[in-house]
Amino acid sequence: MSRRIVVIGGGPAGTFAAIAAKKQDPAASVILLTREHCEPYEKPPLSKAVLVGDIGPEAAPIAGPGGVTSHDVVLEVRADCAAIDRAARNVVMTDGRRVPYDALVIATGSVARELPLLPTGTPRVHYLRTETDARALKAALRASRDLLVVGGGLIGLEVAASAETIGLRVTVLEVAPRILARVCDEDTGAFVHAAHARRGVDIQLCTALAAVDRDADGRLAAVAADGRRFDADLVVVGTGSIPDTSLAAAAGLSIDDGIVVDAQCRASDPAIFAAGDCVRFPGLHGLVRLENWIHAQDHGVVAGKNAAGASETYKAAPSFWSEQYDLYIQGVGWPMADTTRVHRPLDGNRLLMFDVKDGCVTYAMGVNVQRDMAIARRLIERRVAVDPGVLADPRQGLAALLKR
Repeated sequence: MSRRIVVIGGGPAGTFAAIAAKKQDPAASVILLTREHCEPYEKPPLSKAVLVGDIGPEAAPIAGPGGVTSHDVVLEVRADCAAIDRAARNVVMTDGRRVPYDALVIATGSVARELPLLPTGTPRVHYLRTETDARALKAALRASRDLLVVGGGLIGLEVAASAETIGLRVTVLEVAPRILARVCDEDTGAFVHAAHARRGVDIQLCTALAAVDRDADGRLAAVAADGRRFDADLVVVGTGSIPDTSLAAAAGLSIDDGIVVDAQCRASDPAIFAAGDCVRFPGLHGLVRLENWIHAQDHGVVAGKNAAGASETYKAAPSFWSEQYDLYIQGVGWPMADTTRVHRPLDGNRLLMFDVKDGCVTYAMGVNVQRDMAIARRLIERRVAVDPGVLADPRQGLAALLKR
């Protein structure tokens, strides 16, 4: 009898898990359940191309032009899961149906971290997680002149860049002393900050939101802790996300700021795997949770293969990327203490730096240096011995280090 594999979640982790499971075991029946109404789509364009252009999310299906079904995976849309019955190995749907499984992959992703002062549903306030959110925000941006972004992380700054590109006046409020503090070193953060400033985006650092007022004309006014007031037609909140673990927690799986899994993506129930933003997995220094597209894809592939009978270990170096204006920002590797920082001087609108420890690159950050960053990833994953002098000399090609 063929294996029955069910995947919950239509993001990149779930989609790649379903496709990988089918490839691993072509005889298996693989079902992908998504609560959204459409074919799984790429989310990175939501804060960029979808907001500034005429394309919709449907233009970038995760599974390619033929969609999920072209991979012999059954796709169920508007499929809301109410519970996981581990004893019966069923997924219980809100309509009362039960979907049986031999192996289950949970890839429920994350949900926006809401600010109590700006809850979801507040007029003129937007959170950006889904294609429905993106369409609503796009329409609102075109009817506005002033945008206030709360949060100077990747999503907030991508929306700020998109809004400035289509002509809005943009202010960003960031509670930390610098932008991108969670993902970038100080030099890269300053580089990106300067790019926004050159385009007139007003970034206010060390600024905590204390209150929100509404003007007589309906515009919002954010009041900072020091009393400063920022008026805007529209507010976008980009203050991070939290893992969507509600189904897993209700089913009694081990939870610790995410579904806890081992290096094979297996949860505390051996018949259940989990992948992507909703998961905490063994990293270089204990359990970690990552929120980016590349991790979701790679983690999903391992979870899907193992759900279909393989025994692969997830050991990819974490990485992220972001597009803001003409900047393509990338980071790869594990930030560590007691490293040596090496800068590679570059001309133009480019930046490249490395962290080196025990003779190997542990982390790299770059702007508009995609080819160099691809080499940096291989240096990190293969633990290639490097000469910091070569890294710092732009006259010497990085590819030669791999050959050594």
